[in-house]
Amino acid sequence: MTRAARVSLALTLLVPLALAACGRRGPPAAPERRLPAAVQDLSAAVVGEGVQLAWSLPTIRVDRSPLKDLRRTEVYRRLETGVEPAAPRPAILTFGGLFGGPSGVAGFERVAEISLAEPVAAEVAGRRVTFTDAQGLALGRRYTYVVVAVDAQGRTSPPSNRVAVALTAPPRAPANFIARAGDREVRLAWDPPTTLEDGSPVTGALLYHVFRSTAPEARPERRLNPEPLATPSYVDVAVQNDATYYYAVRARLGPRGPTSRPTELARATPEDQTPPTQPRGLVAVAAASTVRLAWDAVADPDLAGYHVYRSTSPGRGYQRLTATPQSATTYVDADVRRAQTYYYVVTAVDRARAANESVPSPEARATLP
Repeated sequence: MTRAARVSLALTLLVPLALAACGRRGPPAAPERRLPAAVQDLSAAVVGEGVQLAWSLPTIRVDRSPLKDLRRTEVYRRLETGVEPAAPRPAILTFGGLFGGPSGVAGFERVAEISLAEPVAAEVAGRRVTFTDAQGLALGRRYTYVVVAVDAQGRTSPPSNRVAVALTAPPRAPANFIARAGDREVRLAWDPPTTLEDGSPVTGALLYHVFRSTAPEARPERRLNPEPLATPSYVDVAVQNDATYYYAVRARLGPRGPTSRPTELARATPEDQTPPTQPRGLVAVAAASTVRLAWDAVADPDLAGYHVYRSTSPGRGYQRLTATPQSATTYVDADVRRAQTYYYVVTAVDRARAANESVPSPEARATLP
C-alpha cells in the first residue's frame, strides 16, 4: 500500500472515531460560530480624566446560543493621523499563529484588560461596563477604539463597532460647590468654570450633570438630572430625612462637548424640620390641691408626645413641667398653691433627630380656691 493510501485510510478511520468521542452526530459546529458575539453599542465621550468608554456585554454567541462563561473584555485604541476616511474598514483580529489564540486587533494597541469578576480600572454594573482611558493621551489628537469579549476558553469575539473621538480640552470642574440640607430635600449650587483644562477661556454655553451616592468611598456616578442643566443649581427632592448623601457635579461644554472632572464631594443630611400640628382644646380645672389639664390629641404620624408649660402671668414666663414628651393627653399639676391663678399651654413634639416642637396651644387658666 502506498503512503498516500495509508494516510487516506487513517483519516477514514479517525474521523468517525472523533465524532463518536464527542458524543455528537453529524459535523461539529464551526469554531468561529462559537465565538462570543461582538459588542454592538460601544460609545465614547471626552471627560476631564480622559476618554470615557461604555458598552454592554454580549449575552449570546455568534451562533445565537447563550453565552454564560464570559470572563473579560479588552479595550483597543489607535492613534489616527490624517483625515478620517468616509467609510473606515472594520477592525480585524490578529492571531498568534495557525493554532494560536487571538493576540490583538490589527493596527490597534491594547490599553486595558478588564476582568469581569474583579474589575480594577472599570465599573461593571450588570451588563454595563464603563472604562476611562487616561494613558498617554494628547490634546488635539484623534483616537479610535474597539472592544472585544473573551470567554472562559479564551475565545475572542469579533471587534465591536468602532468609535472615534477627538481629544479636545474639557472645562475645569465647577468651583465653590455646596450642598444645603433641608426637609426631604438638598439644595445644590456651584460657580461655573471660566477656563478649560488647557487654560483657554470658556467661550461656549455650559451644561451640568449632578451625581449622587450614599457612601463617601463610592464616587458618585448615578446621574440625577435626565436632561443637562443650564443653570448652576439643582434641588434634589428624591431623598429621605436622616440619610446622608454625597454629591458631585460635572460641567459639559455644549450638548456633545467634553465634560469636566467632577467637583469635590459635597455632603448633606436632610432633616425633618416641620413641627407637629398645634394642640387644641386645652382646658384647666382646679380640683382640691391640684390642677387637672386635658386637650385634644394631635394626629401627626411622627408624634413623640407633648410638653406642658405653666406660668403665673398670662402670655409670658412659661416654665416647662414635663422633662420628656408624654404620650397622654392629660396632666395633673400637683405643685400648686391655694389662692393662686396658673396659666397653661401645651406643645406637640415629633420624633425627628432634632425634635421639632409645635407652637403652643391656646392658653388655659385655673385658680385654686
